[in-house]
Amino acid sequence: MKEKLLKQSSREYSTKQRAVGLALLAPIFLFVLPFLFIRLGVGLDRWLGLPAVFPPPLNWIIGGLLGLPGVFLAMWSIYSQFTIGRGTPVPLMATQKLIIQPPFSYCRNPMALGTFGMYLGVAALFHSLGAGLLVLLFAALLLTYIKRVEEREMELRFGEEYQAYKQRTPFLIPRFWNSSSK
Repeated sequence: MKEKLLKQSSREYSTKQRAVGLALLAPIFLFVLPFLFIRLGVGLDRWLGLPAVFPPPLNWIIGGLLGLPGVFLAMWSIYSQFTIGRGTPVPLMATQKLIIQPPFSYCRNPMALGTFGMYLGVAALFHSLGAGLLVLLFAALLLTYIKRVEEREMELRFGEEYQAYKQRTPFLIPRFWNSSSK
């Protein structure tokens, strides 16, 4: 199993292949998942009788404060994976280099953090407590997967370099001070 994982993750893809991979997956994360969170969340709100949260214009303010930085952080992370890491967020097109520069020097999972912020911002825009709860459930499941599966893969692929990075860089909550970009 380890050998298969290492073989798959060591395959380097061309810039064009990586761009096509991102182009095919982007609509899922930018449109399909937010739509599902809102659709299911609004249904959950009705079913459980949950109150609408954040009346206008508060919903726009909170949605913007969560969503816009979230989108920026997620896109910056993907750009870094594409350019510095020569890979994508997709495990089938894994990065070829451990990225320890910003935003990955602030926390080990800036793309996940940004995505959660973006989705929570969308939930706030649509006044949906149910959507917010679904986003938090999704976040808990994804973070569990990252902790149990992806971190082990990173340790296999990058060894001591990843161990050192893991020791000095928080898992999810960013640390902007004393974050070395070396």
